[in-house]
Amino acid sequence: MSSYFENINTPEKCVLVSVDTGDFNAEESMEELCELAGTAGAEVIGKLIQRREKPDNTTYIGEGKLHELKEICSGNEVDLLIFDGELTPSQQRNIEKITDVRAIDRTMLIIDIFALNARTSEGKLQVELAQLKYSLPRLGGKGTELSRLGGGIGTRGPGESKLESDRRHIRRRINALEQQLKGLEKRRSLMHERRIKNSVTTVAIVGYTNAGKSTLLNTLTNAGVLTENKLFATLDPTSRGLKLPDGRTVLLVDTVGFISRLPHELVEAFKSTLEEVKYADLILNICDGSDPEYDSHLRVTRDVIKDLGAGDRPVLTVYNKCDLVPNLRFFGEAGSDVRISALTGFGLDNLLKGICSQLDNTRRKAKLLIPYTDGATAARVRKEGAVLKEEYRDDGLFMEAVLDGSFLNQIKEYVITISDSK
Repeated sequence: MSSYFENINTPEKCVLVSVDTGDFNAEESMEELCELAGTAGAEVIGKLIQRREKPDNTTYIGEGKLHELKEICSGNEVDLLIFDGELTPSQQRNIEKITDVRAIDRTMLIIDIFALNARTSEGKLQVELAQLKYSLPRLGGKGTELSRLGGGIGTRGPGESKLESDRRHIRRRINALEQQLKGLEKRRSLMHERRIKNSVTTVAIVGYTNAGKSTLLNTLTNAGVLTENKLFATLDPTSRGLKLPDGRTVLLVDTVGFISRLPHELVEAFKSTLEEVKYADLILNICDGSDPEYDSHLRVTRDVIKDLGAGDRPVLTVYNKCDLVPNLRFFGEAGSDVRISALTGFGLDNLLKGICSQLDNTRRKAKLLIPYTDGATAARVRKEGAVLKEEYRDDGLFMEAVLDGSFLNQIKEYVITISDSK
């Protein structure tokens, strides 16, 4: 069993460091990094942005600037440097050698916050896998410095003994974790198949971290999920039944929040959890409508949805926290977005109507005639749909089933009729 460190009592003093290459909005990203640092329990006492064409291969910000940073650290008793990018193992070693201050990067900071907030056994397994994969290439050359990894921001997750183990032992641990998660993924897949067989409609809540997803789930279903005004307050997916105005009941699933440049290690580790999005009949893309950067947050979420292989899923865009900006107007395609306040209840009736409308476009009752030579399609209909009737006829297998519209489009040559699923 892995041990997880609690947040330390005295906040670590940190300086945030970024290289502005023009590839993204450095000021905006730095503000987000500041919020991440605060969530991890650090006290930000300074920020440094260096404009360069690309990060320096040796010291990330250049040796001259790094010596300036050393003076800032020594004069302010800085405990930690947090870099708004991913450091290579050699860059991290050089930075720590010159400044004599511990250095972590954006990826390690986010993984650390995940470690701090993981509650379920699956969540802890996923976090440990992400941290071990991140740490493995950084073990070389550290030697006795590993003793410095025993506490503080950027070190929570697997215990110190894991980090002090040799590479072979860590790879064995990674393999063991992957096997455990594969078992959980298989169980999740079976649950998904049962939902399809039982005609359970799933609606996944996704969005930028701290957009109010858990608050919305609580308001609609009384789920009792922890809600905090912090980034990544919720990691573990929660499912609750929701009765819609038209009488249908759907399964509403809350998921982990997204963020710009979400670390690859976390996407991979949380893949089984995030597959709830891939399997959903409808995706609610929640964003904080009061945030000036809501548009870029929506783009980040759309990109992650696409990367998860859920780009073909129908999406309803939901602007939350509109009670904070009552005069703000959002423009989108008719019926493609809705304004709400999960906290006050404003707009929730329109949201539920929007869900009903979107779901009407996703699943249909169809009559099919499948040739006996295409047994694979018949098997897929049984797996992905709710089969209402089967008959073996002279000219093929007749099936009546409720299926997703995208699947019906793929097998349209076998479709006899399509009607409303209700």
